[in-house]
Parts: sequence; C-alpha cells; structure tokens
Amino acid sequence: MTDSLSTVAMTETPPAPPRPVAGTPSDYRFPHFATRILANGLRVIVASVPAYPVVTTLAVVEAGATRDPRDYEGLAQLTTRALAEGTRDMNALELTSRLEMLGTTLDTGADWDSAIVQITALSSRIDDAVAVLSEVLRHPAFPESELERMRGERLADLAQLRAEPRGLSDVFFSRLLYQKASRFARLAGGDEASIMRLTRERVEAYHAEFYRPDATALMIVGDIDVERAVKLASTHFGDWTGNAPPVTEPLDAQRYAEPRVHLVHKPDASQSEVRVGHVAIPRLHEDYFPVVVMNAILGGLFSSRLNLNLREVHAYTYGAHSAFDWRRAASPFEISTAVETVVTADALREIALEFTRIREAPVSEAELSLATSYLVGVFPIRFETTAEVAGGLANVEIFRLPTNYFDTYRDRVKAVTAQDVLRVAQTHLDPSRLQVVVVGDASAIRASVEALHLGPVIVYDPADDDVAVVPVSSSSSS
Repeated sequence: MTDSLSTVAMTETPPAPPRPVAGTPSDYRFPHFATRILANGLRVIVASVPAYPVVTTLAVVEAGATRDPRDYEGLAQLTTRALAEGTRDMNALELTSRLEMLGTTLDTGADWDSAIVQITALSSRIDDAVAVLSEVLRHPAFPESELERMRGERLADLAQLRAEPRGLSDVFFSRLLYQKASRFARLAGGDEASIMRLTRERVEAYHAEFYRPDATALMIVGDIDVERAVKLASTHFGDWTGNAPPVTEPLDAQRYAEPRVHLVHKPDASQSEVRVGHVAIPRLHEDYFPVVVMNAILGGLFSSRLNLNLREVHAYTYGAHSAFDWRRAASPFEISTAVETVVTADALREIALEFTRIREAPVSEAELSLATSYLVGVFPIRFETTAEVAGGLANVEIFRLPTNYFDTYRDRVKAVTAQDVLRVAQTHLDPSRLQVVVVGDASAIRASVEALHLGPVIVYDPADDDVAVVPVSSSSSS
C-alpha cells in the first residue's frame, strides 16, 4: 500500500493547457433606426427589431432634475414618479389593472437631464400600450394621497441615506464638488426642506410647463415597422399641443479650485467611505472614447489598477472603482471605495499614487488590449432586448450624440492608443483640483490623512453638509 502511494505521489503532473486567447469579436450592427417629426414637434425614433414579438415604447422628456426651481429640488423626480399613480380617466388601481391585462408594467424615472416613461408589450397589444403611455404622459391626475405617500417615502430614504456612511459620502461629495449655486450641488431627489414644499399645485404646474410635445422624443423599438409606429404616435400624440421653455444648462463649475480633504465625522462608523474626484468633461466631448478606455484601465474594470492595488496587493478593500457620471453638463469623475479605519490614509496614498501614475507614462499594451477588448466585446450584450435598444436610442437623444454613434462605437474604441490614454489622463485628470471626501471616525484618521498633504483638511458634522465644524486653518474655511 505504501509503495503504491509513493508511486502516485512521484507521478509528474501534466502541464496545464495554454490559456485560450481572445478571438475576433463577432460582427455586430446596432439596429437601424429612422426619425420622424410630427407637426407638433414630437420626435419619433423607430427601430425595427423583429426577433421577439414585443415592442418597447419609451418617452424621453426634457424634464430632468436640472429643471427644478431653486428650493424646490426633487420636483422633477416626484412629478415623474407620480405619473404612474393615476390619470384623469383611471385611478391608480384601475391603471394597475389595465397594465396587468396588457401583461406589462410602466416604468418612470428622472435623472439630471431628462424624465423617462417606458412600457413594453406584445406587438399585438401595442396600440393599447401606447394609448396608456399617452394618457399617463399627457393627463396625469396627481392625487394628493399618492403625493403625500411619495413625499413620506423620500423623507424615509433621506433618513437612511444620512445614517449610512455610503449614502452620506455620496451626499457630501456632490454637495462639495460643485459651486453652491449649481443645481448639481443639491440632491437630485431633493432634501428634507425642499420635499415639504412640493405641493400638488407645484407638481401640476411643473408638468404643464415641461411635459410638451416639442420637448419629447418617443422611441418605438421592436416587432413593428416605421410606418405603423409613426401612425401610432400620430394617433395617440398628434393632438398634443403646447411648447416647452428652452433648455438652460445648469452652472457646472467646481466649488473649490484647489485640492481639499473633507472629513465627515461619524464616530460610530466601522470603516471609512472614501470618494475622490473632481468636475470633468461633459458627455458630448471629442475625447469621450479615449477617456472611457483610460477610466477602464484606471478603475473601471475588476482588473483595473485601482482595484488590483487596493484589493489584490494591499487587501485594503473588497473593491475600488472609478467612473464618470455622464451628464450633458460637465460631469463628475469619482473614485470610490470603503476601507477599514486604520488603513484610511494608506488607501488614500495608493489612490493618489494611481491617479498620478496614469498621468506620467503610457499604459502597457496588455492593459490597453484588455480594456479595449472588454469594451468592444460587451458592447453587443448591452442591447439584447428591445428595452435596452430603446435605452440606447434615448441616450442618443438625451446627450445629442451623432446618429452614427453606435455604428462607429467599436471602431473608435479599438482605435484608442496608449498615447491617447496618456494624453487624456494628463488633460482631464487634474490633481490640482482633486477633492477628497471621507466619511468615518475623523478623530482616528485626521492626523494620518493630514500627513499625506493632499490639501487643507476640514472636518464636518454629518448632520450639516454645508458647515465645517473644525477648520484646520484659516485657509481651509468653507
């Protein structure tokens, strides 16, 4: 028995087979789409995707959070959510029943630049589905009882947001990144004070002002041809009248021109939530593609430099990530992670190192190939359903992208070079304006963070995101 085991142990392990190499990406073309404009200004964008017997209809309205009046933040999001709470002909229960009969749901939401209402139904029921969408968009009832419930839900969300370090760090990062007068410096969904000002009369007035045909684009995607789609849009939206006010982009300047460190003192926090970044470029920018590749290498992928450094090499975190929160105006660039309190300064040091390193020398060909191959490879996966195709078309409308954007996407990603990545890193990542926000136990981390010399350190009370409670020096007063 012993001899047998010895023989087995001495047997050489066969070499592992070679790692498979990436193949050539399969050919893919985004569905062809056509645009028609009705007499009332409504834009109709149609993409025939007959693979499945369904049609997604998605309305994009120029009624995003940037339209909120000062001190009434959250109005856009509340209005959009309330669209699904009943119409002039159907209360909330009747609307829900009708949607169930269609075998679908109604999705609503508003981001910074637009409001969206979407419905997907079998192509055989598309006429009924578009009729529901039209009634919801044009004739909402805004019942007071539902508005009161949604205001309460928002207040509960805010309480949770401010109690939890992750949410609190996002609140402070947005608040301190943009100038005080900017809409971007206030929560998209509104705060406790603004929410209580959002009366039914305010919601109705907002809807009447901004929900207009010339401010709306209708994406119709699925088992339908252009002629039928335009006829449907004309039937259900052709008599919609009125003109929306012109779009005014919000102030998008950064609040502080110099680097600063903002510590939000939360002594009961078990770890530190870290946000690092600055105001960057708008979505419609000539450097968009090299910036996307650069970000993928820096912190956009699991194999990115930030994640490999902070997670794999130093074991500071479960994950570190970087991203651009794209908007029509100048968009924020943000690095985010969560680390144990004792390694907060160490993690910030490594973040600063990677931020600097990608600006100092070209990335390796292996890093570049991995990033571009990933972006090219996952591109078709992003548009597997009619809803995803409609969402892609919505982005073209919202960000005013060229009509050939999808046809040229993969070629433009593949064309990015290491020198392009270096150039945009040097141009659009600016250490002289870097803002650091840390939510955690300031008493435990302040001294070590100050020693990094990342900028003046200011300590805040988590209950007030506008007042520095412990300025380090007169030069760091907010």
